[in-house]
Amino acid sequence: MSASSANSPRPAQDASQSAGAADATEQAKQGKSLGPLRMVWRAAVQYPGRLAAAGAALIVTSATTASVPWGFRQVVDKGFARGSDPATINFYFELLIGMVILLAIGTAVRFYNVSWLGERVVADIRLAVQRNLLRQPPAFFEENSPKEISSRMTSDTSLIEQVVGTTVSVALRNLITAIVGVVILFFLAPKLTAMLVIAIPVVVGPIVWFGRRLRRESRSSQDRIADIGAMVSEVLGAAKVVQAFNQETREAERFAGAVERSFETARRRITIRSTMTSVVMGLVFGALVLLMWRGANGVASGEISGGIIAQFVLTGALVAGAFGSLSEVYGDLVRGAGAASRLSELLSERPAIAAPAKPTALPSPARGALSFESVTFRYPTRPEVPALVGFDLKIEPGETVAIVGPSGAGKSTIFQLAERFYDPQGGIIKLDGVPLTHADPAAIRERMALVPQEGVLFAASARDNLRYGNWDASDEAIWAAARAANAESFLRELPEGLDTFLGENGARLSGGQRQRIAIARAILRDAPILLLDEATSALDAESEALVQEALEHLMQGRTTLVIAHRLATVRQADRIVVMEGGRIVEVGRHEDLSRAGGLYARLASLQFDESRL
Repeated sequence: MSASSANSPRPAQDASQSAGAADATEQAKQGKSLGPLRMVWRAAVQYPGRLAAAGAALIVTSATTASVPWGFRQVVDKGFARGSDPATINFYFELLIGMVILLAIGTAVRFYNVSWLGERVVADIRLAVQRNLLRQPPAFFEENSPKEISSRMTSDTSLIEQVVGTTVSVALRNLITAIVGVVILFFLAPKLTAMLVIAIPVVVGPIVWFGRRLRRESRSSQDRIADIGAMVSEVLGAAKVVQAFNQETREAERFAGAVERSFETARRRITIRSTMTSVVMGLVFGALVLLMWRGANGVASGEISGGIIAQFVLTGALVAGAFGSLSEVYGDLVRGAGAASRLSELLSERPAIAAPAKPTALPSPARGALSFESVTFRYPTRPEVPALVGFDLKIEPGETVAIVGPSGAGKSTIFQLAERFYDPQGGIIKLDGVPLTHADPAAIRERMALVPQEGVLFAASARDNLRYGNWDASDEAIWAAARAANAESFLRELPEGLDTFLGENGARLSGGQRQRIAIARAILRDAPILLLDEATSALDAESEALVQEALEHLMQGRTTLVIAHRLATVRQADRIVVMEGGRIVEVGRHEDLSRAGGLYARLASLQFDESRL
């Protein structure tokens, strides 16, 4: 997805600033129809049995509803007539009761099936969107706020559930009722009905005109709601930082601004919807009153019977109510269409990093050789700044290479490219002699184990976090990895051991404990290539020594790339690659580079305690 795409999800902070222009452009491209709901329909047709049951119940209830005025006509003409037979009276009242029972049963069947469909369709859409999002490379989430995407997955899918589970059913029921009612009215009183039909375009016109404006405001309203959700998640997730810097008032004001923008958008939407409802209801019931006026004169002149006018009035009321309800549900439909279009954007997004049609198999057994040949790379969000320029580096199987340099030198970029989270704009990266672009990304990552600078944990048990590197690992293997990473002692002390819930991002653990779990996870991965991104930076001196010993044992026979500032790791590396400005400026061992007096020597004097040398 390009950053300039009008249909792209926007970061929350930018969305609130460019809302008007973006919404206008987006609507111009998407049009003003209910077309985005086709995605919902495609999901619903996967359950033909439920659709058939709901459709049959809908037809039965609509037909029964339209037949109720006929039952009243029979009661009025034959049941209330002087000298009527009691059996006749009983028959028609029993008929009305039967209609009511049939209507009740049909409504229950319809409600159950459409509600089931609504929940199932939403579940399927969420699964499909999540599955597609997990295929996207990191660049996608640099350009699009994950918090805003999360809001789409909740608020927008809730709207779609309402559309499928309620709105569509109500709309179809009213549409069928209106059509059947008009047909019945033609048979009852053609002249009166002709007047009603003439009035229909007068009613439909405002619905279409208002509906177009309503859809635009509905889409904008959903964007503002997404902004609020993203802001809440962001601020509450950083509550400690907010309070530490006394920014509660500023964040409250910023949130108030987002809420007010959301309210103003919602106010415009409800103004349009209420005006549309008022106009449509006034036109419909105004036309109905005129028809009743004309019908009353017909009864007075003897042209039609009291039963017919009773049926006509009741049927006319049903038709009027159906058209009036259609104006309201149309507003829900356009809101649902806006939500569907936002989810469709996520669902239709194609990953920039994907396996080729016929991926080249990586050699087996794995050797762990990695090479960068004249690699040039710029991040999509920062195209003006090169991260790597003409980068050449060949890493032999089993070799330990430390990568050092100032911030922004391109160290982490090497890891990102090695795991094929990005493709370089120039040059070739090879794993065991196979260009990464020719291989399946999943196969590439299967041969690598990453320990990031900050241990990322999931809101799950300790066991699930540890075995994330190898989901089939036994408890014995998990404890062995924990022991090697110096994590066994504190894991044993947890209230429920490995089954203890660690909280969101491991909130129940210290930073050093989280990092040791991340290291144990990489140990369980047992991959031929290790990527250590300052893996011991969050540990105290004692823990670092123990973990460093475990890592040294783990690195034996494996290719290891280390981004590190800690002297112990750098000194024992086979080679140290010194980077600056995306280029390699020095290569050698610790002792040689220290004596050379170049960039490495300067960094060492600043970052390391030279008294340890």
